[in-house]
Amino acid sequence: MARPRKCRKVCALPENCGFVPMKGYNPENPVIMAVDEYETIRLIDLVGYTQEECAAQMHIARTTVQGIYNEARKKMADALVNGKVLYIEGGDFALCDGEKLPCGKKCEKFCCKKIKEMNTEEM
Repeated sequence: MARPRKCRKVCALPENCGFVPMKGYNPENPVIMAVDEYETIRLIDLVGYTQEECAAQMHIARTTVQGIYNEARKKMADALVNGKVLYIEGGDFALCDGEKLPCGKKCEKFCCKKIKEMNTEEM
């Protein structure tokens, strides 16, 4: 019997739940990216976390993050290279309640610290 999947902690739902190529796409064959896959892309590629930091943020093992991240990148590449519609929906996740994380920091500070730093540098 397989072990039940553990919910992955996600800070917030994505503001954009999908993307459509500008021309030549087939809406009948979309790529579906789960919310937890989106979160690994956001934390690792945008915020700049390591896989270990991402795992701590999402309350899962680093090896699990690695698998989720690899799958998310394949889906993103498929959508970009083949001009497919990309939807971000579903998955095994729990939204963060903004309370304390295992590190003892509040989610808002821990989760968005690097994004705030990036936005400040751009100004």
